[in-house]
Amino acid sequence: MTKRILLAVLGLLLLLAAAVAVNTMRQGSRQVTVAPAPPLALDTAAVADKLAGAIRFQTVPSQDDPAFNAGEFRKLHAFLEQRFPLVHAKLQREFVGGLSLLYTWKGSDGGARPVMLMAHHDVAPIAPGTEGKWEVPPFSGQVKDGYVWGRGAWDDKGNLVAQLEAIELLLASGFQPRQTVYVFSGADEEVAGQRGAKQAVKLLQERKVRLDFVIDEGLVLTEGVIPGLAAPAALVGVAEKGYTSIQLKVSAPPGHSSMPPPAGTTAVGQLTTALRRLEQEQFPAELKGVARELFGTLAPEMHGLQRVALSNLWLFGPLVESQLAKGASTSAMMRTTTAVTIVNAGNKENVIPGVAEATVNFRILPGDTRASVMRHVRSKVGEGFELKEWPGSVDPTPVTPTDSHAYRVLERTLRSLFPDTIVAPGLYIAGSDSQHFVPIADNIFRFSPVRARPEDLPRLHGTNERISVANLGELVRFYHQLLRNLNAPAP
Repeated sequence: MTKRILLAVLGLLLLLAAAVAVNTMRQGSRQVTVAPAPPLALDTAAVADKLAGAIRFQTVPSQDDPAFNAGEFRKLHAFLEQRFPLVHAKLQREFVGGLSLLYTWKGSDGGARPVMLMAHHDVAPIAPGTEGKWEVPPFSGQVKDGYVWGRGAWDDKGNLVAQLEAIELLLASGFQPRQTVYVFSGADEEVAGQRGAKQAVKLLQERKVRLDFVIDEGLVLTEGVIPGLAAPAALVGVAEKGYTSIQLKVSAPPGHSSMPPPAGTTAVGQLTTALRRLEQEQFPAELKGVARELFGTLAPEMHGLQRVALSNLWLFGPLVESQLAKGASTSAMMRTTTAVTIVNAGNKENVIPGVAEATVNFRILPGDTRASVMRHVRSKVGEGFELKEWPGSVDPTPVTPTDSHAYRVLERTLRSLFPDTIVAPGLYIAGSDSQHFVPIADNIFRFSPVRARPEDLPRLHGTNERISVANLGELVRFYHQLLRNLNAPAP
């Protein structure tokens, strides 16, 4: 009897192993095969010089003062007008909210739904005390060792210069877009885009404009970032997480520290307990939605155990979720994240405070909402707390479908320019100006082909921001080919 049971178990294990192997092999590549894009004659050194010049204007915005650094913004606008003469002669330029730019390139087909390229020209400030850690001064705009260095090289003046250069070249060749093309460049993206992007949407709504798609900053062309994937990956952001910060406030009788009340009953004690619960009982991490589609697209391109596990989530799903949840970036793709960011209580070392406050920031996964986050917080902290949502909170964006024509055009463009690169949908866990365009856009993509290796990621908003001259040329070719492909008939 024991021998029969063992044989039966062995048989089942062999069948299971065979099923896993067959299912793994059945998961074929989802990558499209397209002809290489035609070559483009491009003076990359000249483009790098234009970006370097744009970096020299210190276009750091202010949340509260619309006129902050206005002179620097206007100097940049004049610089762009000088360096891109055809763009400024042939396209209509409007100022939105004072300092943001909206260009309109009229298409030949008035019935075709327009598209929009986006790239903000404000930049993040330099962290005080870190100026001396830069290899070159952050606003010197130097081209050195094959890179353009400085604040905004990556985020996001590089994309703006590449877009304008691509259009300049197309105009010089006599190209006429079928669809009207808008180019929007915000001057306050780093402080939420209320004066720029939000007002641009309002303006276009008044003109009854409906966009086929928007492409803005976001995810990038990663190299060596995804474990188990040898090829570069162009991760196209098809959705953006929502954002909310919730302030917790609790009161309790104050008193002298020499006679403390029972543990956990002070305002600080209650707040500590609440924060501990919020951190320990977070939203669950689940491989669903955009994250599941991402790894389903990557699985056939992987090797070894990663390919086996991701190709057989029916069996290895819980194990995969557990492993992905251990990484900060992969965990953020699978859950609404919780981060305690501000804590305040007390003003004297021997007085038990009567009020304690904390702020907890949540980045909201598509499928959750600001309302569901508030319910979650209330369920964890109890009724004794006053809860208040900070201004500027937004729900997650809708998910752009990967079977849309717009996604296919973008995918084919990338594969024609970067044939060895895997194109896959991803979730943008930060924020962009494109979120404001949800009411007037059918599809929104958050992507630019900036090449990024693991050691490059800290440069974003950090020290020694840069982009290679060669990569800058690739950005120009990408936007040039994308606009040309929009005129091509659907495959």
